[in-house]
Parts: sequence; structure tokens; C-alpha cells
Amino acid sequence: MEQTASVNTDPGHRSVTNGRCSQWRNWTGFWFLGLCNNFAYVVMLSAAHDILKKQESENGTAPTPPTVAVDFQGRNSSNSSRYDCNPVSTAAVLLADILPTLVIKLFAPFVIHNLPYGVRVLFCVIVAAASFLLVSLSTAVWISILGVIFASISAGLGELSFLSLTVFFTRDVLGGWGSGTGGAGVAGAFLYSGFTQIGLSPQITLLIMLVVPFAMLISYFILLVPPPSFPQWRSRTMEYTAVGSEERQRLVDDSDQEQQEKSTPADDRSTGPLTFTEKLHVSRGLLKFVFPLGLVYFAEYFINQGLMELLYFPNFFLSHAEQYRWYQTLYQVGVFVSRSSLCCVKIRKVWALSLLQVVNAVLLLFAVRYQFLPSAWLVFVIVLYEGLLGGAAYVNTFYFISKETEDRQREFAMAAASVGDSLGIALAGVAAFPIHRYFCSL
Repeated sequence: MEQTASVNTDPGHRSVTNGRCSQWRNWTGFWFLGLCNNFAYVVMLSAAHDILKKQESENGTAPTPPTVAVDFQGRNSSNSSRYDCNPVSTAAVLLADILPTLVIKLFAPFVIHNLPYGVRVLFCVIVAAASFLLVSLSTAVWISILGVIFASISAGLGELSFLSLTVFFTRDVLGGWGSGTGGAGVAGAFLYSGFTQIGLSPQITLLIMLVVPFAMLISYFILLVPPPSFPQWRSRTMEYTAVGSEERQRLVDDSDQEQQEKSTPADDRSTGPLTFTEKLHVSRGLLKFVFPLGLVYFAEYFINQGLMELLYFPNFFLSHAEQYRWYQTLYQVGVFVSRSSLCCVKIRKVWALSLLQVVNAVLLLFAVRYQFLPSAWLVFVIVLYEGLLGGAAYVNTFYFISKETEDRQREFAMAAASVGDSLGIALAGVAAFPIHRYFCSL
């Protein structure tokens, strides 16, 4: 009996168990990487505004012209607009938080293969920690803005790197990454609001959140179980060079020089790094994914940063600031739920989600102009639905890119396609300024 039991647990059972354990660790690792990577980006959208406002009040010791005062109910006391507008659109903070990410995603995929993954992650961790420190300890406005830019750099480089990293693991880790990025919005909104609500200052709150970059470090270097051939501290170019050298040597040993000259070029084209021309060709093929994703996020953030602050119901039991806060929170909940749904449902036609999101934007634009929505409760439902559409578009786009792209092109394709959401967000931030100005002039 003892011998039978030992046979049953050796060695195949251990192999299956270890495989499942590694799979679970990798899924969990990518979940935490998604959470940590997007956390600073989400928090800065709200925290930077609080700290900049505090610095303005601290630096206003000299007599200055009258400014717009904000009462404790979140209403601008000197504002005569029926929309209870802030002097500056919330899109201003969004642009500071998204433009560095957009620049990185546009250009980095063409050169990032020269930087090993381990170095990329260390850089992202250091820059994210620096962003929290700069914004929390800053004594000047430009230092706070620099901190927001650092958060954007970390999030942008991290997103394209971790999406590329998924090609070395089973495809289900995309579900973990998507769920984690959705969780970052919910966690960031609740933790920042919760800490400040109990009386902690924004500065102390951001210092506490320094634990997040440290968690990214642990998730990547300890929790993940990469394959033995994974190029941790070696660039992809160096790896291809080493592999190519071994294959050429084998050809010399096994065949004559003439056969080597015939075989080597074809082999290099199938296994070597993508050329710049090939990357441009792959990028053109990605437009069918990038355009719908960009359109979803354009409509989404046009709502979030252009219309949400104008959807104010004065007779509701929540103040204007509280209504806006709940709009943002419910949106993040919707994103989290849909980005976690990849294991349950997969949607190939992302363009349908794009059209539905555009309908949302048009509906809420007319709702702001003509004020026909009866209550904030209905807006809460629409915003939750908006988040569901956006999160589903994101996670399904990258799932089908991973599934439908050739092995040699997949790593570059995953990084290059990440520009879609950032481009849509940046364009939405630009479009929100004239909308804000128009309605606030009524």
C-alpha cells in the first residue's frame, strides 16, 4: 500500500501539480503587475489636483486678484454658470497624465527590444516611486507636474512591456493583466478617497502608496515563474545574435559551405528580430484593432473628462463634488468587472463596442445641453455601463491580437497596439476643452 501511494504521487502527479501552481502564480503575478502599473496613473488624476490646490493656497501670501472660491459642498461660489463649472477643465490634469504615455507608446515599440525586461521593470519601479515622492513632497507647482509626468512614463513603459511579456506565458495571463489594470482604478479611487476621508493629508496618503512600486518588484521577480529561456537580463537583439551564432555553427558542422549560405538567410528571416520595414507592416495590420480601441477610449474619456463634471443635479442629496466622485468610482467598477470577464466571455467584434460607446457619448452630450435626464441615478447606471464597454474592448483587443498574430510578430504587436487607448484618451482630453468652455459660457 505504501509503495502504491508513493507511485501515485511520483513523478507525474508532482509535474501536473507544479504546472498548475506555476500557472496560478503567473496569473496572479500579472494581476498584481496590472494593478501596480496603473495605480499611480489613476491616483495622480485626483491627487495632483488636491496638492496643486493646496500649494496655490500656501503660495498665496501676497495680495492677489480675486480667484474663484470653492465652498465645502463642491460648488464654485463665484460661478454664475448653470453647470457649476470649475475655472479649468478636468481634462487639463488628464493631458498631463496621458501625453508622456502616448509618446512612449508611439516610439518605444520600435527600439524597446534593445532593453532587457529586468531593466525595464526596475526603471518603471524607480520612476513610479519618484512620482509619489515628487508630488507628495513638492513645494512648487512644476515639481508636482513633473511627478505626474513620471507616473505617466512609468505606466506607459510598463504597459507596453508587460503586454509584450505575456507572449512568454500561456495566453490566460492576459486575463490576469486585464483584471489587474481594472482593479487599479477601483483600488486607487477607494484607497485615496478613504485615506483622505479619515483625515490623512494627500501628501501622507501618497507616501503610504509607495508600497505599490515595491509590490510590483515582488510580483515580477518573485511571483512570476518565467520559462528557463526567458531573456531576463539580455536584450532580444543579443538573444537572437546568440541563437543565430549557434545555428550557423551547427550548419558548418553538418553541411558544406554552400548549403549554409542557402539555409542561413531563410532561417534568419523566420527567427531573427523584426526589421523596421517588417514592424511598419505589422503596425498597418494592427489598425483593425487599434482604431476601434482608440474610438472606444475617445468616447469614454470625452465623457469622463469633458461631460461628467457638467452632469450636475443641484437637488440631489449628493453635492457636486460627491456626484462627480461617484461617477468616476462607478466607471472604474465597470472597467474592473469587464476586464475580469475574459475567462467567461470573449468578444471578437470590438467595433460594436466602439459604436455603443459613441452612442453613450452623444446621449450624454445632449443630456448636458438640454438637461433632460431626471436624476443622477440614471447617470450612475450609464456610467457603469460605459466602464463595462471600455474594459471589454481593452481586454478583448489584446486577447485576439495575441491569438491571431504570428509568433515572431506577437511581442512587437502587443506593445505597438497599446497606443490605441492612449491616443483615444489624449484626443478626448483635447476635445474636452472647447466643450467645457462652451457650456460654462451659457
